Amino acid sequence: MKRQLICFLLLGLAAVPAFAKPKVFACEPEWGAMVTELAGDKVDLSVGTTALQDVHQIEAKPSLIAKVRQADLIACTGSDLEVGWLPQLLKQSGNSRVASGNGYFMASEQVQTLERPTALDRANGDIHPRGNPHVQLDPYRMLKIAKALDARLIVLDPANTAVYQQRLADFSTRWQAAIKRWEAKAAPLKGKKVVVHHISWVYLNTWLGLQQIGALEPKPGVPPTSGHLSSLIATTKAAGTYAIIAAAYQDPKPAHWLSDRTGVPVVVLPFSVGGDAQSKDLFGMYDSTIDKLLGAAK
Repeated sequence: MKRQLICFLLLGLAAVPAFAKPKVFACEPEWGAMVTELAGDKVDLSVGTTALQDVHQIEAKPSLIAKVRQADLIACTGSDLEVGWLPQLLKQSGNSRVASGNGYFMASEQVQTLERPTALDRANGDIHPRGNPHVQLDPYRMLKIAKALDARLIVLDPANTAVYQQRLADFSTRWQAAIKRWEAKAAPLKGKKVVVHHISWVYLNTWLGLQQIGALEPKPGVPPTSGHLSSLIATTKAAGTYAIIAAAYQDPKPAHWLSDRTGVPVVVLPFSVGGDAQSKDLFGMYDSTIDKLLGAAK
């Protein structure tokens, strides 16, 4: 009987395909693009959202639950960016592999975040207690995140360690060269004043030396109002504002309203991979961002 049980267990183990690829679920396109850079065809990747969606507000659809249920690793932004839907996906999927531990990867937890509030008050709008989550707009933080994510892929799939290490080295070399190119190209932007739609740009502003002088939203997450927009007209004119920045997923009407009354151009940036035709990967997203910002001067 004991021998029969052992044979049964061995047959059961053999039914698990040793060559099966790990399944990775990325909450946002930038993390899907990073997984592609680091893992290539060694994983099965699915991405839960697009650059044309507001990832603060995603519906926990059955199709997303099904993807999380099958995942071996989830790669998301964290810092409560997905607080309105990711916990539901994890709960409804019942997948303990990605609820915590090595299957649970939050990009913003791998780096120091900016704009950590000293006090929490809902009266101040949609504030993230762990800091501004939009870390994909700082290339230096992105490199740190890539290293951490690569290490996690190796834990998940040790048989392909050499592949992940080689792809990280290749990505790092290309990324560091690109940073030098981006910084040289974007040098004329340093000190330029901008108005933003939502406070999503602190990492980009800090990196390039842009100065944010106002936001179209009266408070984070609160839609622009006519009164608040009117109050920005004088400030925008007086500051010699360079551009009004909006993300590809945001309604451009408030930005154009202010532009019509101040003469300051609107610049719609991709914000994530897939946000425009040029942003086919992480490199394209940064190329497009800098090209469009520089284009505001023309």
